[in-house]
Amino acid sequence: MMRRLAVARLWYEGNSFTPVTTGIEIFRAREWVSGDAAKDFYRGTATEIGAAVAFAESQPDWQVEFLLCTAAPPGGPVTPDAFATIRAAILDGLRQQTWDAVYLSLHGATVLVDNPTPELDLLRDVRAVIGDVPLGASFDLHAHLSPEIVAELSVAAGYKTYPHIDMAETAMLVLHAVTATAEKRIAPEMAIAKLPAILPSFNMRTTDGPMAELQQLAQDWRRKPKMIDVSLFGGFAYGDSPFAGPSVIATTDGDPDLAQRAVTELSAAMATRRDDFYVSIAGPAEGLRQALGLIGDKPAAVIDPSDNPLSGGIGDTPGLFRALLELRPNVPAVFGFFWDPPLVARCHAAGIGQRLSAALGGRITQAFGAPVEVEATVLALTDGQFRNLGPMETNLPVNLGRTALLDVQGIKVIVTESCQTPNDPGYFELHGIDLGKTGLLCVKAKNHFRAAFKPLTRAIIEIDAPGPASPNIRHYSFRHAPRHLYPLTEADDH
Repeated sequence: MMRRLAVARLWYEGNSFTPVTTGIEIFRAREWVSGDAAKDFYRGTATEIGAAVAFAESQPDWQVEFLLCTAAPPGGPVTPDAFATIRAAILDGLRQQTWDAVYLSLHGATVLVDNPTPELDLLRDVRAVIGDVPLGASFDLHAHLSPEIVAELSVAAGYKTYPHIDMAETAMLVLHAVTATAEKRIAPEMAIAKLPAILPSFNMRTTDGPMAELQQLAQDWRRKPKMIDVSLFGGFAYGDSPFAGPSVIATTDGDPDLAQRAVTELSAAMATRRDDFYVSIAGPAEGLRQALGLIGDKPAAVIDPSDNPLSGGIGDTPGLFRALLELRPNVPAVFGFFWDPPLVARCHAAGIGQRLSAALGGRITQAFGAPVEVEATVLALTDGQFRNLGPMETNLPVNLGRTALLDVQGIKVIVTESCQTPNDPGYFELHGIDLGKTGLLCVKAKNHFRAAFKPLTRAIIEIDAPGPASPNIRHYSFRHAPRHLYPLTEADDH
């Protein structure tokens, strides 16, 4: 008799300190598919649901049904009605028939306008619908997880890489484990440990630094007999949650003591490296000067993590751009980007070659700086459609909405209708930008940028400018995070 597996996805990372909320239209614009349409959308992509499609097409003993699969670019808190719509679609799909196993692609750092714990609530709702059916979930490395999820899940795993280039592998691990549970081939036992701190994700790369060291220790545990998985979660510093902060989850085949030993040892190792995650970085002017001193056969990149949309940035802060204009670089320079739908509309109405006045940045809020008044020439117009070329979410369709490429005092400036990070070479190829002929590349981005652009750039220099996702988390006022979390214990955030 063929077994049935349900697959659903809610992938969203919420910044509690961003002044823009996220409604249902943002989810519908990026990923909103189910059934055969989901298979067609994700097939061949290096994503979690791409892995689920591959699993479905390689496992003849399992009938895989794709319920609602949705995601939106990280941003501000999700509106209650958007979450209610997504929740209802997933639960209604689960109620349509009985299942032998269920797999959820979650992020772990979703927050709502009125609820800081929606994913735990969703897991409880799913469990109430499916009863004791094996339930597996994959999570982002930046998930902030409640210890209570262990009671709801049979299997859980998180990405091991940052930049996240192992999404598909993580999903495949969970898919095989949860179906093996249903087939009675394994009997998972889980343990979780939390670290009482909030760690900025700025210095959380797994290619070097403290998280790279911790991932190597976790890999040693993953090699042990009976160990199904060990995952480290750094947490999302800008998600104000009662579960804020790092965690470790271990899943074994029938050995709860092994799982507990793993999470205890690894959380202690994380504690000894806690302070290594906090770093100071240069301001915009100094970072640009450093980059100009390194110009060569590849562009030097200056990245602004404080307005990185994948950390909840708003694509609207002017600090780096203002410094770039004041510096007047004598090399070909590109700035990506500003999120300004009205300006894009004006550019498309004017046409290529036309000149217009514009205010760049400070459109949504001037809390992070006043707009920069400029005269600009429209160089190019696009429909904003491309597929990822780099190693993160390879081949996934991207829709920026319409875009415009402007010339501002010799600097090429990209303006978009949606707020999405320039993390893929396809973003610049779309606009006819030859990176080989670019001396200075300034972007609102953070660590994910490195996955594709480290080999394409001469250097990558981070700067700290005012914005909703600064590496210095003391700028933010937390309401839900526990008071005892470092560094909140030494700040007046409460």
